[in-house]
Amino acid sequence: MPLKKGSSPKTISKNISEVMGAYKEKGKIGTSKPKSKAKAQKQAIAIALSTAGKSNKMKDGGKVMSKPKGRQGPMMIVKKRDGNNPVKIY
Repeated sequence: MPLKKGSSPKTISKNISEVMGAYKEKGKIGTSKPKSKAKAQKQAIAIALSTAGKSNKMKDGGKVMSKPKGRQGPMMIVKKRDGNNPVKIY
C-alpha cells in the first residue's frame, strides 16, 4: 500500500507504522535490508518525513542537540523560571 501524502503528525505516524509493518513481514524496506530494528526505525522515520515534505534535522527548540567539540555529556536546553530565553547546559 502506498504511503499517504500529508504533513500532520497522525499521517506521519501511520506512514511510519506502515513501513515498519512491511519491514517485519519481509525483513527489508524497499530494496535495503537494515541490520537491526533500530536502523529500520530510523529509516522508516526518514521515509515518512520525506513523504510529508519535512526535514529530519533536529532544531534548537527544546531538543537534545549534538555537543560541541571538547565537551563531555549531552547538551540540554532548559527554560529559565523568569520566562527569559532558554539556556544551553552541557
